[in-house]
Amino acid sequence: MSKKSFDHIYMHLAADLAARSHCVRAQVGAVLTKDTRIISIGYNGPPPGTHNCDEEWPEKGCDRDSRGSCSLALHAEENAILYASKNGSKIEGSTLYTTLSPCIACARLILSSGIKKVLYMDSYAEYKGLPSDEGVDFLRRFGVEVNKYQIEVN
Repeated sequence: MSKKSFDHIYMHLAADLAARSHCVRAQVGAVLTKDTRIISIGYNGPPPGTHNCDEEWPEKGCDRDSRGSCSLALHAEENAILYASKNGSKIEGSTLYTTLSPCIACARLILSSGIKKVLYMDSYAEYKGLPSDEGVDFLRRFGVEVNKYQIEVN
């Protein structure tokens, strides 16, 4: 029996974390790692002390903002980065595993945080019906390694 890679373990953890999301429309998970160690985790949802969308608005979720996105939710990447920063973790040079490729706003945060590598499971552009993954394109343009996770077969 071969050992599972860290990529496999962390991406599956991100998928498990996505199931914790209170978002009615999409469940996304993220794991932030450095030197094969987890430094933070996150999933999409409202800030602490606000409303859980699946409990407050179970049929349609929270109101939409001007871009048609959730008006209340933080993205999984944002939650992972914010938690790491809040707790004094060194993010520079880390790797982010996420179940959905980063949107452009998260891509700017990822770049500014010094994250050097992103692995994602599914395409944000495909999910949103956009012509391209602008967050992925942005990160690659500025030297962040971004790859779609390839499921491992043992």
